[in-house]
Formats: sequence, C-alpha cells, structure tokens
Amino acid sequence: MSSKELLRMKSKNKVNGNGSLSSSGWEMRPGGMLVQKRSSDHSNQSSMIVPTIRLKVKYGSSYHEVKISSQATFGELKKMLAGPTGLHTEDQKIFYKEKEKDSRSFLDVAGLKDGSKLVLIEDEISKEKRYLESRKNAKMENASKEITTIRLEIDKLAKQVANVEMDIYGGKKVTETLLLSLIELLMTQLIKLDGITADGDLKLQRRMQVKRVQKYIETLDMLKIRNSALGNHNANVPMHNKNRIFTGQMPKSIYYQQEQRKMGNFADQTSPGPVVVTTKWETF
Repeated sequence: MSSKELLRMKSKNKVNGNGSLSSSGWEMRPGGMLVQKRSSDHSNQSSMIVPTIRLKVKYGSSYHEVKISSQATFGELKKMLAGPTGLHTEDQKIFYKEKEKDSRSFLDVAGLKDGSKLVLIEDEISKEKRYLESRKNAKMENASKEITTIRLEIDKLAKQVANVEMDIYGGKKVTETLLLSLIELLMTQLIKLDGITADGDLKLQRRMQVKRVQKYIETLDMLKIRNSALGNHNANVPMHNKNRIFTGQMPKSIYYQQEQRKMGNFADQTSPGPVVVTTKWETF
C-alpha cells in the first residue's frame, strides 16, 4: 500500500488510543504497517474452515477421484493414491499442467482447485533402486542369520576342544579319530563362512568367526603331537600342566619350542626330525 493510500485510509478512519483503527477490518501495527484486522470472534473463525477439494487423477487408462484438503501436500496425495493404484509413494510422479510436482509442495500453492486434473506415472528408476535396496537388505539379513548359526556351532565345538585339551594335558590319551573329527567339523564351518558375502559390521563378525575356527584347528594340530607322545611313551605330565588349557593365544613358534623341551628325546626316538605344524591359512 502506498503512503498516499495510507493517508487516505487514516483520514477516513479515526485512530483509537491503542493504535488500532476504529474502522472494521484494519489495524495499525507498532511499526506503522496497516494490516487487515484479525477477529477473535468464534463465528468468524468457523468461516475460515479449509475447504476439501476433489481431484481427478489419471493413471494409465484409469481415472481416480480423490477428496483431499486444499492445503495438503502432494506427498499426502501420493499416500492416498498408493492404495487404489498399487504404487509405492516413492515410485509415483505427479504432473499438473505438464510439470512434475514435488512431494513437499502444497496443493493450493500450486494452484489446484476443486475439479483439477492431474497425471500420475510410475517412476521406473526409483522402483529399480528400491528393488535393489530390498534385495541387498534381504541378503544382509540372511547373512546375519547364517553367521549367528555358525557361531553357535563353533561355540559347541570350542567346548569339545577344551575338554580334549584337559584330557591330553592331564596325561590321558584320546583317540586320533576324535581329533580328526573335530578338525573336520571345524573345517566345515570354515567353508560355510567362506560362502557368506557380507559388508560392514557383518563382514567383521564373519572375520572374527574365521579367526576362531583357525585358532581351534591349530590347537588341535598341536594336541595331535602331544597325544602321539603320550601314546608312544606314556609320559608323565607335571601336575601344573594338567589343568592347562590352550586356545591358540600363544604364538605357534613359542608353543612349539616349549613342546619340544617337554618331550625331551621323544621326538628323536619316534622320528628322524622334529614334527612341525604346517597349517597355512588364506586371507578371507
């Protein structure tokens, strides 16, 4: 409003002491701006109800009529169209007057009125992205379940390895078949882990289980040497070794040297050279 128009309004309407004009419909703000007066009358508020409009949406060869608030967003309109069209909201593109509308835009701001016509098409790129994402999520979920199942199996085998260690270091000979069976079962779990494709945190979990299996197999390889010495020579095992449990924490080189010192001349009597563990692991 220009300054001249403002002066004319002031001349036609008397200003009250509180700064508002006595004329109905206008009031003076503290900064001197003349604005339309707001009414607190309840009946006046009821007349400001947001209207509901009917929209006609064309999808393919079909038409869908939707009743929606004129102040709703296109995103809300997409939600209403998801049911009758079967399209996910992210796969919808809505056009009004040949222009695509953003989901955050409001219907009334875009100029839609009662009876307005819109066109809905399927966003093939978005659909493909969602499909690939859902497949990826499904694979990760299956991988997580497989790793959990394998971890539980490794836990069971770990207890059996610990029991065998206690027997052998307690001076009790076990059958070689038992040792070979445990190694075979652990190798089976290793093969299962190798067949799992994982990323991120799941990849780390898989790697942890691989290292566990490798550790237990190395322990069993060393126990085979100890168990063979017990069988051939009926060696007396010191009391402080009876409850000793090895789970692969000790480096193999140190462990091998200690085993050679404990067995003394047993290796010389049973074989022409020292027995070494030759297990080599590939990086998974």
